[in-house]
Amino acid sequence: MESEDDMHDANDIESLDDDFYSGETEDAPLDYYSDDDADDYFDDAERIESRRPEQNFTILKESDIRLRQEDDVARVATVLSISRVSASLLLRHHNWSVSRVHDTWFADEERVRKAVGLLEKPIVQHPNARELTCGICFENYPRARIEMASCGHPYCISCWEGYISTSINDGPGCLMLRCPDPTCGAAIGQDMINLLVSDEDKQKYARYLLRSYIEDNKKSKWCPAPGCEYAVTFDAGSAGNYDVSCFCSYGFCWNCTEEAHRPVDCGTVAKWILKNSTESENMNWILANSKPCPKCKRPIEKNQGCMHMTCTPPCKFEFCWLCVGAWSDHGERTGGFYACNRYEAAKQEGVYDDTERRREMAKNSLERYTHYYERWASNQSSRQKALADLQQMQTVHIEKLSDIQCQPESQLKFITEAWLQIIECRRVLKWTYAYGFYLPEHEHAKKQFFEYLQGEAESGLERLHQCAEKELQPFLSADDPSREFNDFRTKLAGLTSVTRNYFENLVRALENGLSDVGSNGAAFSKATSSKNAAGSSKGRAGRGKGTFRTSLSSKLNDDSHWYCEHCTYANVKSASTCQMCYQQRR
Repeated sequence: MESEDDMHDANDIESLDDDFYSGETEDAPLDYYSDDDADDYFDDAERIESRRPEQNFTILKESDIRLRQEDDVARVATVLSISRVSASLLLRHHNWSVSRVHDTWFADEERVRKAVGLLEKPIVQHPNARELTCGICFENYPRARIEMASCGHPYCISCWEGYISTSINDGPGCLMLRCPDPTCGAAIGQDMINLLVSDEDKQKYARYLLRSYIEDNKKSKWCPAPGCEYAVTFDAGSAGNYDVSCFCSYGFCWNCTEEAHRPVDCGTVAKWILKNSTESENMNWILANSKPCPKCKRPIEKNQGCMHMTCTPPCKFEFCWLCVGAWSDHGERTGGFYACNRYEAAKQEGVYDDTERRREMAKNSLERYTHYYERWASNQSSRQKALADLQQMQTVHIEKLSDIQCQPESQLKFITEAWLQIIECRRVLKWTYAYGFYLPEHEHAKKQFFEYLQGEAESGLERLHQCAEKELQPFLSADDPSREFNDFRTKLAGLTSVTRNYFENLVRALENGLSDVGSNGAAFSKATSSKNAAGSSKGRAGRGKGTFRTSLSSKLNDDSHWYCEHCTYANVKSASTCQMCYQQRR
């Protein structure tokens, strides 16, 4: 059962179809949104915030990490009645899970002590010894210059320093340091390290220990943004949404640590990134645009109009581009420089069918990939530009605009919100192209419905981007306050609201696998017909109850069209053949 708020939100999308995407010109009047709409924007924003799930992640600074780590060590030390050093070793061994430490310790304390290297009593004892022999350099030293771990194996301070310092400089493996005796498994704790090594090595060890609290803990990760030192803890119980937004403004997916990519799943993102980074498309290009030399087999691209090809040195073999035969067998009798009778005759006999088919398939595949990649990359560039524009807006333009319009900066937050929405929508729109690339070709109705939704999203986002970027400029260059600024506020706030709502519904629709098409084959054709019908009405639709599906696919239901059973295209009644897929009407 849908809540009233959800129905209200869905009908915002319905009204979006009627006026936001109704095809109005750039010269739309500034009273495009009424004062009531501006009030609705702030009310809707509050309702949207209240409906969104609670934040399922926590951003941690270094001080927060250290505090949590010390708190966990103190809890384990108190419950198990052991030293803080021993508690730290136990937690490190159990990936900083307090519950696992308690469970394993109370299940079999002896086994845990042995695994971690926490000995209850020394293996070797030296009662009343004034001199001891170092087990590494085999020199005799006074008792004051000998140090021992819990096992009792004696080593001089100089050998200890070298052993521990080398281990620390080798990397985080020093956190599992054991006694130098190869037969001993006694752990070396932070107390001995702080006692024996230099301040620089102490800092390195402390840094490794701090980082291990994040890196070894399944519930926490470092932010993957370059140079960022924040960590993130995530509530794994929150289903569906893995998006995390760090204090550094970088958004990423908790599950795969790639850039945040809703509505595309992690598997699709991995395939898309791999495709963009591998040589597969280079090979497709070579196959589609070159032919191998008949002699040396190196690929050759035809860069002039003549069919007479000469391979590069040292091969220098001359051949015909069309039939790939030796040029010595060619001349005027075979068609000259710009044709080849042999090729035409062989093609009619089917000799080149397979080769040409493979070349044509490679060319089509390359063109299709290029189509999606260019638009993916274009939205990425637009997003980067929007980030830079937001930075400039926050650091320069907001203060300037506040002075010109004589308004406090707190009342100009609607501009920042618009730019943040543009940045988020660019990210979503970018990943819809990866979604579209892997959408199965045989699902024609779903593909058409997806392209319709994507086109509507692009149209709305461009309108918002245009308003935030271009229509703001006159107010920034003005000398005095402008009466039109309040109208601009109303328009930009309204565009931000409806664009946010549309994109939220778009994300849900794509994450649900475009179930509208699965349950209603005519979703695309009805939606497009709905859009055309909406173009005749400028007014905002009433706020009834409905869902995203009804707003896009159930607005038009007349007797002037028939829907193709193959592709669901809406054809006029007089047509006997589908104008989209050319299937006969049944």
